[in-house]
This record gives sequence, C-alpha cells and structure tokens, in this order.
Amino acid sequence: MTQARAAHGPGTLYLVATPIGNLEDITQRALRILSEVQVVAAEDTRRTRRLLEHFGLSVPVVSLFEHNERSRTPGLVGRLLEGDSVAAVTDAGSPGVSDPGYPLVRAAIEAGLRVESIPGPSAVIAALQVSGLPTDAFTFVGFLPVRGSARRRRLEEIAERRETLVVFESPHRIDACLADLEQLWGERPIALARELTKTFEEVLRGSAREVRAALAPDKRRGEMVLVLGGRTRKDRRISR
Repeated sequence: MTQARAAHGPGTLYLVATPIGNLEDITQRALRILSEVQVVAAEDTRRTRRLLEHFGLSVPVVSLFEHNERSRTPGLVGRLLEGDSVAAVTDAGSPGVSDPGYPLVRAAIEAGLRVESIPGPSAVIAALQVSGLPTDAFTFVGFLPVRGSARRRRLEEIAERRETLVVFESPHRIDACLADLEQLWGERPIALARELTKTFEEVLRGSAREVRAALAPDKRRGEMVLVLGGRTRKDRRISR
C-alpha cells in the first residue's frame, strides 16, 4: 500500500497495539495503519523492524524509548504538523501503558493534532481474564518500585484496595515480590501470568506462598503479570 502524506492539513498520531507474544494477534487495522503512515516511532527499532518485515511492510522506523522520548517528541510533532502521519508502537501491547508514548500523546493533543488508538493485544486484560479473580472492577498499578523497601511500601498502600489489582513485575524481582506479598498479604488470592499468548504460557493461582512454591526456578523469566485479589472483610489489615 502506498504511503501518502495527508492531502490537506496535519497528519494523525496513531497509537498502534502490537502482539504481546503471538504474531497472529495483530489486527488487520493495525497492519493497514502501519502500511500507510510515513514513519513508525518504536520503543525497540530492531524488534519493530522484524515485526514489519514479517508482514511484508517497509516503513521508516525511528526510536522512541524511555531515555529519548522527550527529546524526540518535538521532531515527531513537527512532522505531524507538516502533514505526515506517525504510528507509535512499543515492544508489545499498547504504547503509553507503562511504556513510552505519553509525552508524545500530550504534545500532540496540545498542538491540536488528531490522536487515534488502534486497539489490540493487552497483557493487562489477558492476565485479568484468566486470573479467576473478580473482573467487574480493577485497577492497573503498573510496575512496582525496583527497591525492596519502596516495593513493600507500595504493596502496603494498595493492600487496602477492594477491587482487583493488576501489576507488572520483572522476572528478576518476582521471587522477592512474592515473598513480600506472602508476608504482607497473607493468604489473599493472587494469580501470576507469564509468557501470555506464547508457547509456554503459564498461569499460577493461589496465595502468594502457593504461587511462589509453584514457580519453578527455571521458569522465573519472561513477561510477568500479577493479578491481586482485593481486600475483603475477612482479610486482616496490614500492620504498619
């Protein structure tokens, strides 16, 4: 498909969701948009080029990641104002959700530009769906703090929430995080989803103690999503 600049006026910023593991999950709309824009702003240019090549797409790619997104944003907004359309993508899932994209979205909105979401795969929703925990109300917490003391404070803060909570955690810190949950949250139910949509997808359910015991050392890698049950009346309050 030919990449064409907007005939009149500025271009559009598209926030394009990409597969979180299984390439079959990309949408037809996402592929069309990626074929039509003038540039793709990607968290990891190498990974995104492999994705584009897999689907036979040839589009210029520039980097947009945590350490350059604020300096890169003015140039991308300038291109949008000149009539180019831009697709922002992350390594997996939706841009701006615990991933780069928010500064670009804010700048585009403030410049009066059109911003469109091209929805698709989401690790948050996928983990919530298979967790076996209530889904009528939930809060996405994002990544927990890296330092142990800060992580424990954050877990204490959210422990009083009654809705289901969804948390991202690094595989390098998952054991320590589960140990903190075991100490602070007791037997409250949780679920750990790893490698969602991939060949070795696994969902462990139970208390933090049970999940920690079931998570084999050789499986403490890959993308990790924790789904935490909200506090009920029978749960003990966190002692501070």
